[in-house]
Amino acid sequence: MSVLLVAACGFVGFAVGVPLVLAALRLIGLYIIVEERHAHVYTLFGKVAAVYDQPGLASLWPRMGPKALLVPLLGKRYVLDLRIDQNYLRSQPVNSEEGAPMGIGVWYEMYVSDPVAYLFKNQDPRGSLRANVSNATVRCLSNMKLARLLENRHELSQTVREEVSPRSNEWGFKVGSIYIRKVHFRDAGMTKQIEEKVVNRLRQVTSAIRQDGANQVSVIASSAERMAAVEFARAAAIRPEIVGSALRDISQDPDIARAMFDVLEVQRLLDSQVRITLLPAGGGSLLASQLAAYHATARAAAPTT
Repeated sequence: MSVLLVAACGFVGFAVGVPLVLAALRLIGLYIIVEERHAHVYTLFGKVAAVYDQPGLASLWPRMGPKALLVPLLGKRYVLDLRIDQNYLRSQPVNSEEGAPMGIGVWYEMYVSDPVAYLFKNQDPRGSLRANVSNATVRCLSNMKLARLLENRHELSQTVREEVSPRSNEWGFKVGSIYIRKVHFRDAGMTKQIEEKVVNRLRQVTSAIRQDGANQVSVIASSAERMAAVEFARAAAIRPEIVGSALRDISQDPDIARAMFDVLEVQRLLDSQVRITLLPAGGGSLLASQLAAYHATARAAAPTT
């Protein structure tokens, strides 16, 4: 039981006593803990006693000496965040050279570079920086050509940053990137008119493209028809010569000429779709007249369609 009691007392002593001792050491300024990208500013009797902006453990005694005991009672400690912060200003009113009411969206980043100036040179440094960026945007970008406002955003961003940086340094701020993210028309009626003009222009361009395509198709079709007509006319002109040459060559051999004309005669009879009566070789004229009369009577009696 004695061992357990000693262990319990030791655990309670370490759990409660050690934090109390460390708190007392911090209270008298024997050591402080500075986090990454933070700064501690100590003031005493209305004056800045010490500034600690390096991360890690530090002590007030090497810099302030015995005054470190008075800081918790008569002084004050400020803990500042030195990390990069961002802000966005929406629709800053700017008029172009043509008189168009434009809205500019400005994004900028900043961080505290001088903790003392940030605390004591301006009562509201963030609000002042915001107003400074807004005023610089309106002052630098007013009365510019509309095409330049819509196209040269990088150049405009550099112009605004050069205007803002000197004043922000006086307030303990370091301005990083400034970028014009959005440029838009503030007048809804003007936006609607521009949309209508763009739609009409697109319709005109579409109609022009279609008409040009139809004209090209017509030109190609006309050229093709003209070339076809020329070729057909040339073929019709040289056809008699070709047929005459072929007939002259065929007529030089009587057997070939006779066979050809017989074939042509048979072809003509087949194309005429007439009834053909075949008689045996050596048949009498009586049989031929009877067959011809029979077929003529059958054709006359057949219904016509």
